Amino acid sequence: MNQKKSYQDLYWEADDGLKLHAYDYPSDSGKTPVICVPGLTRNARDFQHLGAEFPGSRRIIMLDLRGRGMSEYSKDSSTYNPRQYASDIIMLMDELKIEKAIFFGTSLGGVVTMVMSKMHPERVAGALLNDIGPELDQRGLDRIASHVGQGRSFDTWAHAARDMAENNGDIFPDFTLKDWIAFAKKLYQMNSSGRIKLDYDMKIAEPFDSKGGGSGALWNALENMKDVPTLILRGELSDLFSERVAGQMLEKLDKGELVTVPRVGHAPTLEEPASLDAIHQLLHRID
Repeated sequence: MNQKKSYQDLYWEADDGLKLHAYDYPSDSGKTPVICVPGLTRNARDFQHLGAEFPGSRRIIMLDLRGRGMSEYSKDSSTYNPRQYASDIIMLMDELKIEKAIFFGTSLGGVVTMVMSKMHPERVAGALLNDIGPELDQRGLDRIASHVGQGRSFDTWAHAARDMAENNGDIFPDFTLKDWIAFAKKLYQMNSSGRIKLDYDMKIAEPFDSKGGGSGALWNALENMKDVPTLILRGELSDLFSERVAGQMLEKLDKGELVTVPRVGHAPTLEEPASLDAIHQLLHRID
């Protein structure tokens, strides 16, 4: 007998007519819902384990940003930017009549969360910023710039996994081949020809800014999160998000907490015991 699917596929329309997708794990608990926002080349599948972690205890919505996963690709690559992503999310929240949400943002998703706090501070009830801050290290940006938009395909999942292990072994040094295959299945998708290809629009690379240093606009946006319960997760081995910046963020956040995830680079998968413990504590703090 097939197990009943615990989520629904949710579709909504952006202000420019693009059809966007999310996984919706429902709940009638009345607790503040969580909206999960993935990283630059990532998609909603990164968060699906949270559906099993919080079964029915709280509504969790996991987004495919435009140009990723099952969301449509934009004809205009300039719309692949944090302000547009935040606008897309507001359209969804309005459609679902969600006044406030807790935002789980990994990497780019954390930038979108900070932008959201600037554009619509009243909609942000809490935040998880996963290995991201208003200032980024050039080393990590160079690494991302070297692979984003590079279309690659493979014959088998094992081939895809071994390629990822070869290029990202220093990020997850404890991963086994089984772990790498599971990780590959989040980032890749099998196409109609049976080839395993990256699950995003290669044009997301066009507006990508690989300049390091701090963003005054994002530091300013962080001021709007001063009283927002915020969990800052940092991978111990991260090449993008430094201890120094994490400490500076804590100084600006009255309700901020920092947790370092051991033996993980950029970015924690949120499946690590340290990540899950911290997430439970954050949600307990909020409601």
